[in-house]
Amino acid sequence: MKLQLAAASLVMLILSTNSCYGDAFLGSATSKRFMNHHLSAFVDSSSSSTFGILSTPLRGGSITNTSNNNNKRRSSSLATSTSPSSSVSTCPSTVEQYISAENWSLLSERGQTSIQAMIEMDEGLGAQAHVYSDWPEAGVEDEGKIQLTEQLADLDASYPGGLSAYITKARALLKESADGTNPFTDFTASVPSGESLSYDDNDGSSTGMSFIEAEETGLSGIADVVFVLVAGGLGERLGYSGIKLSLETNLLTNKSYLEIYVKYIQAMQYMAQLKTGRNDIRIPLVIMTSGDTDPMTRKLLEDSNNFGMEDGQIQIVCQDKVAALKDGNAGLSLKASDRWTVETKPHGHGDVHHLLYREGHIDQWEKEGKKHVVFLQDTNALVINSVLPTLGVSIAKGFHMNSICIPRLAGEAAGAITRLEHNTDPEKSLVINVEYNQLDPLLKTQGDCKGDVADPATGYSPYPGNANNIVIEMGAYAKTLRGEDQGVVVEFVNPKYKDDTRTEFKKATRLECMMQDIPKLFQKEMGSDANIGFTMFDRWFTFSPAKNSLESGIEAVSKGSTAPGTMSSAESDKYIQNQRKLKHAGVDLSVTEEKDLVPIGGIPVTPGPRVILCPAFAMTQEEIVRKIQGGKISDKSSLVLEGQGIVVKNLDLDGALVIRCHPEAELEIDGLVVKNRGYVLEEIPDGADVDETVSIRGYTIEKTESMEIIIDGPGKFYVGSDGTVEML
Repeated sequence: MKLQLAAASLVMLILSTNSCYGDAFLGSATSKRFMNHHLSAFVDSSSSSTFGILSTPLRGGSITNTSNNNNKRRSSSLATSTSPSSSVSTCPSTVEQYISAENWSLLSERGQTSIQAMIEMDEGLGAQAHVYSDWPEAGVEDEGKIQLTEQLADLDASYPGGLSAYITKARALLKESADGTNPFTDFTASVPSGESLSYDDNDGSSTGMSFIEAEETGLSGIADVVFVLVAGGLGERLGYSGIKLSLETNLLTNKSYLEIYVKYIQAMQYMAQLKTGRNDIRIPLVIMTSGDTDPMTRKLLEDSNNFGMEDGQIQIVCQDKVAALKDGNAGLSLKASDRWTVETKPHGHGDVHHLLYREGHIDQWEKEGKKHVVFLQDTNALVINSVLPTLGVSIAKGFHMNSICIPRLAGEAAGAITRLEHNTDPEKSLVINVEYNQLDPLLKTQGDCKGDVADPATGYSPYPGNANNIVIEMGAYAKTLRGEDQGVVVEFVNPKYKDDTRTEFKKATRLECMMQDIPKLFQKEMGSDANIGFTMFDRWFTFSPAKNSLESGIEAVSKGSTAPGTMSSAESDKYIQNQRKLKHAGVDLSVTEEKDLVPIGGIPVTPGPRVILCPAFAMTQEEIVRKIQGGKISDKSSLVLEGQGIVVKNLDLDGALVIRCHPEAELEIDGLVVKNRGYVLEEIPDGADVDETVSIRGYTIEKTESMEIIIDGPGKFYVGSDGTVEML
């Protein structure tokens, strides 16, 4: 059954984008400055690489590749790389013992410069000999030689201080890793200041705020926020060849992760306009992509007309990759199938801070009076629930940085937000994420020396688990990014060793950086004035990322895991979250507990009801309680609510019901009785030939029968027990 009224006009938004360019700033003051930075594995001012030159707004029109200096430089270098060099004809003495004059003459000037620099840097070490030695004679694989040296030149240009700085730093960090150097020798760990909020507890936490108070305080700041979405990864680990942002969060609405985030921002923007009476409020979104994800992200936005966002409201910054390393001497890793190509890997989401600074977003946001930046990761749809209360805590406590956290089991393979008190210099103390494999050894050196153990009162570690989503105050952020490091966070290395000699790796590694390490720069620029804390929520409310393949999830479940991290578990957790919200509002329905889960496609999921409350329906607890009054929903039911003006009273649902409402429409549903065959999950048979978007879940959904109430235009409407829509 489908009830539809008043078709509304549709406004088409078409994109105009530029490509993602990976060329770096050559000869800049920033590059020269980074050449002089000293190395550190922890707090000292160490340089790291950040890439992604072009930040382009998405605007009306067709896709065009506009010309810029970076593009011209790359085109020029590629052109010269196919012909012999005319500017450098003599092979230097430092090079001739490895590369013949005939091979040397094949290379462009920049190719010659890059390979000469590598040979001279490697003198007496031989760590890169596999790159520049044993070249075949001229006339054999000449295109490969040219390709290799051009890539080396690109890698050299794109890293502050050049490829030499990257390799030197990597060698130092790899030695520290192999030696087992403890970066926390001079620190004592303690639990930092923060807030713990429970959705069901509105009497106030032990630290002072209730959930409702935090949300209400957050609402006071929504007109002045910006969002940054870190989305540099493909879905390969999930068994999906596309970008993770394009994955469907659930099979009831089929909305992708990117659409969910955009719709949440739009709902927040609409609420800010209502609260302030200002229709000019726009909440910007910046997406950080990588070379892998950039074209597909732009295509997704183009095909969806920006999901309704205005021209220029979404902007993109693109990061590049760094050279992969094959051993403890920081030897460059060449592709197994091609000795003329250096393997490259993502540098990490820590690039985002420098990119925001460098592309002018920080200056622009300050001019616009923005006060907080919200950083989100790509495939954790539950996190949007915690943005408002976290913002509220940040405002109330004056946090410069506030990490969204969850209760963490002792010893769990997850980072923990920790206060590190420097033993001799208080100005070096800071609050930061400490990885689990570093936390336990640190705690074993202090206090009772028991290590990372549970608090008997709670059963959890006293150190909150880091969910890698953060809220940062704009003033402190801008001050920090304008400091010496310009947002370039300290790098680290995390090799997987073949054996106890800790020299050879199971697979190539690289230098990495993480966005949650920005407190190291806060500490450097602000010292003890930096106010960094956390806000902790129940797991069901804010944390269920999709990160593992179905096969990996099934294996994890077989070993006792209750958090397989698959698309199916993430979808199930979304339904369970909304069950809890409706239960809190007074609806009679089952809330799935762990014992109630049923295996579908090898992963335990909720048997139902399946409920989706879209951001356009309600963002806060107060809204849900006000808009949902009484009623009952059976376990087999599916419910979708989308629209600001919907109020549902005394619903009796035994089947599938979809209600969508125009932004300027008001719809009251009172006493509606719905009974139909509904929607049914169907497992995918073994060996079935299905699309990967289906196979990664292990099931599909058969939408057998439903009632749909669609209000497409403005006005006031009423639906009674029989489902008839009346216009008032």
